[in-house]
Amino acid sequence: MSAVGATLWHMTETRAAEPNEEIELLLRYLQAGRDALLWKLEGLSEYDMRRPMTTTGTNLLGLVKHMASIEHGYLTECLGREPVFASPWLDEGAPDNADMWATADQSKEFIVGLYRQAWASDDETVRELGPEGGGVVPWWGEPEVTVRRLLVHVIAETHRHAGHADIVRELIDGAAGMRDAARNLPDHDATWWREYVAAIEESARGAA
Repeated sequence: MSAVGATLWHMTETRAAEPNEEIELLLRYLQAGRDALLWKLEGLSEYDMRRPMTTTGTNLLGLVKHMASIEHGYLTECLGREPVFASPWLDEGAPDNADMWATADQSKEFIVGLYRQAWASDDETVRELGPEGGGVVPWWGEPEVTVRRLLVHVIAETHRHAGHADIVRELIDGAAGMRDAARNLPDHDATWWREYVAAIEESARGAA
């Protein structure tokens, strides 16, 4: 068990609670963000899901790799449990931003597999501990934080990066939408969208 896990185990082992409405609500919002992030990989080549699309290198598979490690750190390790996979790209001494892109030997299946392993472990942990369960985030400098707060933090982080993925995917091939079952976009053809964008451009130039 990690040093954090050894320190926290006595704090968490007696706090198990039956699954409750609050935890399930928070997990539903978290899962929506997880699913949205993975959906943005569908139908893309290995190159397109990996290639940098911004001046800071933002790429789709890297966003998934980042979230797999970050989520698992907050919702398993910080809650005193042993991680189910290692994240050497986050170790001290790893190159900056090593968690934000996939190396050539890290396949889509490998990265997505890590993310799904994180889901299973993290969901089990937070359901067991309940919203008032305690953990420690060493880099926050606070004595203890609740499961509730950690879930809210990870939900915010997940949906932030799902939003990044929305834009990156649209830049790659024009595909857009919130999720497959509810894209949350007006149902119009390409001509309508070109005219819409042209109207926004005209308005922007007028304001300038």
